[in-house]
Amino acid sequence: MTNAQRRRSVAVKVGPVQIGGGAPVVVQSMTSTDTVDVAATSKQALELAEAGSELVRVTVNLPEAAAAVPQIRRTLDAAGCDVPLIGDFHYNGHILLTQYPECARALAKYRINPGNVGHGAKRDEQFATICRVAAENGKPVRIGVNAGSLNQELVTAKMAENTDRSLGKTSDAVINECMVLSALQSTELALASGLRPDQIVISCKLSQPSELIAVYRDLAERTDQPLHLGLTEAGMGIKGLVWSATAIGILLHEGIGDTIRVSLTPRPGGDRRDEVYAACELLQSLGLRSFAPSVTACPGCGRTTSTTFQALAERIQSYVREKMPEWKREFVGVETMRLAVMGCVVNGPGESKAANIGISLPGTGEAPACPVFIDGQKFTTLKGTYDELAAAFRALVDNYVATKYARVSDRVPMPEVR
Repeated sequence: MTNAQRRRSVAVKVGPVQIGGGAPVVVQSMTSTDTVDVAATSKQALELAEAGSELVRVTVNLPEAAAAVPQIRRTLDAAGCDVPLIGDFHYNGHILLTQYPECARALAKYRINPGNVGHGAKRDEQFATICRVAAENGKPVRIGVNAGSLNQELVTAKMAENTDRSLGKTSDAVINECMVLSALQSTELALASGLRPDQIVISCKLSQPSELIAVYRDLAERTDQPLHLGLTEAGMGIKGLVWSATAIGILLHEGIGDTIRVSLTPRPGGDRRDEVYAACELLQSLGLRSFAPSVTACPGCGRTTSTTFQALAERIQSYVREKMPEWKREFVGVETMRLAVMGCVVNGPGESKAANIGISLPGTGEAPACPVFIDGQKFTTLKGTYDELAAAFRALVDNYVATKYARVSDRVPMPEVR
């Protein structure tokens, strides 16, 4: 089965965003603020959207949070931000969506965890209630199965079956089977409750990359619904980045997955946008999407005892992220631009020539001059202090953007077909 064949065939619309049906893989993130705090949540949602998040999920756990959702939606609309808001529901979603109809209307999608909608006879009814509210409001849902909150009655039954029938499956294999089964059974219940196939997205999240890959390979063979990818908890820093890239990257390369979230644990006071940048870079590294100009920089070695190239690379990366919301509004295709900040003569000129704009800083013992290449040709040589180099290179980037990319305002609209 090829990657193109394996992509989900069902398309689900979430506001202006399409998931599946051959659409580009979508980036999702989640706010970490108290949803009741309208100002803080709106601010973070706006920041996430500007960083590249195309869907933003918010916690809806209390009546006060449900009441705040319409206010958050209005605040974003007033700021000119149309990013769809997704409501994350556990335990009481059937109550909140029923008692706060304005919240149900303001959200673009509902996330339901089948393991957290109730127990016994109440589970199916409460799950169906959320689906009926979604159907009445024309909203899609994500059926989000998590290993850490899996339906324990299903797990107990499958574990007993494994023992009684001497099937010889490991406990991990049984859990994986239960996750896929829960997702498929919940999809059938959602359809029976009034939702259409083009209103259902599925996810089965675990925290171990190898297990996640196995589950999604199985799931992809058994459903045509769009699939949301991500580890339940990736972790902090390098560990979270590597584990997420391993699991999500392998699946995307195999053509599995239609929307992703990199669930990083932020450092205290850290930037929530880091998970968005990571997701965008992951898709960009695979050649699936382009979100922002890429900055190539060498890792450094004994030839680069100066840290100037490192500081300049970091400064340019930050500058690109800072400018991207503005560039995206004004210029067409700027996200495909490639920059290079290199540290010595070994690979510096070659990598700089391969980029749209590249600078090769002097390594240890090299002449204190920095050749700059634009579209493969040497353009100038920069000299001076670090601040002078940074300002000059940044000016070259600004000029390149302004002269090489068409302005959005200059695009000729396509004639209306009647």
